[in-house]
Amino acid sequence: MNKKIDFYKNLEPFLECKDYTVSGELYHVKKNTEFDMLVTVPVPKNLGDYYKSENYISHTDSKKSVLDKVYQSLKNITLKRKLKLINSFGTSTKNILDVGAGTGDFLKVCKDNSWNVFGTEPDLDARNIAAKKEIILHEDLSKIKKSKFDVITLWHVLEHVENLQEYISELENLLSEKGRLIIAVPNYKSYDAKYYKQHWAAFDVPRHLWHFSQTSIPKLFSEVDMIVENTLPMKFDAYYVSLLSEKYKSGKMNPVKSFQKGFTSNLKAKDTNEYSSLIYLLKKQ
Repeated sequence: MNKKIDFYKNLEPFLECKDYTVSGELYHVKKNTEFDMLVTVPVPKNLGDYYKSENYISHTDSKKSVLDKVYQSLKNITLKRKLKLINSFGTSTKNILDVGAGTGDFLKVCKDNSWNVFGTEPDLDARNIAAKKEIILHEDLSKIKKSKFDVITLWHVLEHVENLQEYISELENLLSEKGRLIIAVPNYKSYDAKYYKQHWAAFDVPRHLWHFSQTSIPKLFSEVDMIVENTLPMKFDAYYVSLLSEKYKSGKMNPVKSFQKGFTSNLKAKDTNEYSSLIYLLKKQ
């Protein structure tokens, strides 16, 4: 990227969201019209502290609550789909980097299927859980020694990174010339996002700093001469996010209504492609 982009310039009011996971604090979610994306303000100086909760499930393998069990069940299904996706690229060297690998389940599946696995995860507890699965994760990208990767994946990670512009540039540098970059992020233009509004679980302030659309991802990555090759839905996300959103909105679980809203979101997305979460497949131009 040539010039420094100020994502916080000329923001327009959008809505106010509550941190339901850790602090109960309120944050503004404002719109950056240039990139058609939303921005969380302010960013806490001690952002790492906002991940320290048993409720932050991607950093644990917990199966205590109903939500935990739903998440873990869906995770097992989606892991198989993710593996099928990366295998479809037909790369011979099979070097993969998973950024924000959590407790290492995806890389474990990759490793068991003959991929050479590398990963990062900033949370120490999550790294320790991954290590018990014989998946060694580094704290951040600066610790990665391998220079180029055939596949780089970020499963619901890009919305968390603080230095967005620099991070995108770094990802491009790590990708081989014919490699694929897989970015999975929530979609704030989905039906479930519009229905639940400030209660939409995928806003997840302040941990989610950015909220992307199908316009913003291609525009952001065009800055490093990358293009979106394909866009795929994550249909299960509509159900899980609706289940959590319903809890935030009403104070209690409502599985029937949550299922209805998730189903409606996926049904409407058949025409609009505005699924609750989307996978972007990117490559170098």
